[in-house]
Amino acid sequence: MTPEQIEHQAEVLYKALRTRQTLTPLTESNPDISIEQAYQISKSILQLRMQDGEKLVGKKIGLTSKVVQDMLGVHQPDFGFLTDTMMYESDSELPFDKELIQAKSEGEIAFILKQDLVGPNITPEMVLEATEAVVACFEIVDSRIADWKIKIQDTIADNASCGIFIMGDRVSPENVDFENCKMVIKNHGEVIAEGQGSAALGSPLNCVAWLANALGEYGISLKAGEIILSGSLAAMIPCKPNDDMEMNIEGIGSARYRFV
Repeated sequence: MTPEQIEHQAEVLYKALRTRQTLTPLTESNPDISIEQAYQISKSILQLRMQDGEKLVGKKIGLTSKVVQDMLGVHQPDFGFLTDTMMYESDSELPFDKELIQAKSEGEIAFILKQDLVGPNITPEMVLEATEAVVACFEIVDSRIADWKIKIQDTIADNASCGIFIMGDRVSPENVDFENCKMVIKNHGEVIAEGQGSAALGSPLNCVAWLANALGEYGISLKAGEIILSGSLAAMIPCKPNDDMEMNIEGIGSARYRFV
């Protein structure tokens, strides 16, 4: 793809985001698109969002869980960007049709950094040392690609299929068992999903280290004060109107949202 084609595709995806439309996969119209070019599209979409007044508040790693990879047929992690307009506090009531198209809910651990992490060569131990707090977090993933018929290039270009995220209370990471902490998700009080920290590349700490090192290849760092979403601990849950979702992660806490 030429630079002009990359910019054009970013504009098309950004319009789809704003108008809640879906598109045919990029990999159908541009079968030779590379992962590098897909990330260029994603970065261009971020610039369009920032031109519209949004502020960058963090980054996310996606596709860390094998069960999620198998659901989508995509078998490697990716990353995307988080802005302030994507973020909601726990107990938020969210208009179901405000900005989402074909949303799915994920439970994960968010990291709040107190130090920069600049790849390469970031280790899980360095991630823990750089972390100020961790948070139980819902990520509502979404796709501007029709019917989630994505290849890795499609989801990368589409900001790693990010939609919005809901943050619980911050807690210290000091005594968290990141590998073995168990997560339970309920909808209207009924358990609908369970998982644990090891589902995300063996540990969420591994996920944040991977993200720092992957971003380092593009000259991008994880910065102090940023929110880092570390990847789903269970299968994605299709969203529907009137969902009343609550998640609890051992040693970290809970988060809740309701669709109205």
